[in-house]
Amino acid sequence: MPQLSRRLFVLGAPLLLAGCASSKRLSADSIFDGWGGSDYDYGEIYAGFDDNGNPVPAIDLRRIDGAFLRREVSDPTGEAPGTIVVDPPNHYLYHVHEGGNATRYGVGVGREGFAWNGRATIKRKAVWPRWTPPSDMVKRDSEAAKWAGGMPGGPGNPLGARAMYLFQGNRDTLYRLHGTIDPSSIGKSMSSGCIRLLNQDIIHLYNNTPVGTRVVVLGSGGDGGDGSYDDQEAAM
Repeated sequence: MPQLSRRLFVLGAPLLLAGCASSKRLSADSIFDGWGGSDYDYGEIYAGFDDNGNPVPAIDLRRIDGAFLRREVSDPTGEAPGTIVVDPPNHYLYHVHEGGNATRYGVGVGREGFAWNGRATIKRKAVWPRWTPPSDMVKRDSEAAKWAGGMPGGPGNPLGARAMYLFQGNRDTLYRLHGTIDPSSIGKSMSSGCIRLLNQDIIHLYNNTPVGTRVVVLGSGGDGGDGSYDDQEAAM
């Protein structure tokens, strides 16, 4: 993959999660002055709707840094079309397309989201998934302990509207791509959890991601050099 100079990311405007980096890191280059300056109709993209009998609330765009809203960009990863690339340090996820472009989503990253990196395959997908807190969370958190047997999917479930589960062979990596009930967490690092997307974004990604899709989760550096990529906005 090409190694290009790292540039500064210019910002425009400014919860609990279960189990959840290749060793290269993407650098963000997105001179994007807030969500109001996008070619996307974000009011429509992030509108509320009913999904399988569950409400998906509209996103209050004033609570999200515009740099982390869905964008089509020039692919900075060099991965094959169809691949998903997760960049935890920069809080981005890329879905690579034909023609040198990618859809970029902002993500929130918890402790578990930084704990694993490498290549894996999506072997399971779930609509309004059930959440089972890990045993250590059950021990330290009385609220989580209420759901030791699993919390049914729904609007209050911290995994949100969709989840996709990463495996290496038949081994569950415990790394998840999923929705969130806390939109303000996008673009931030939290104390717990894996890789969360806005519910509208995880549904969009889920619908375009078949079981068997390759996923690359990047680490925070290494493998010689800075391993960075330039990430430039693509024309719509």
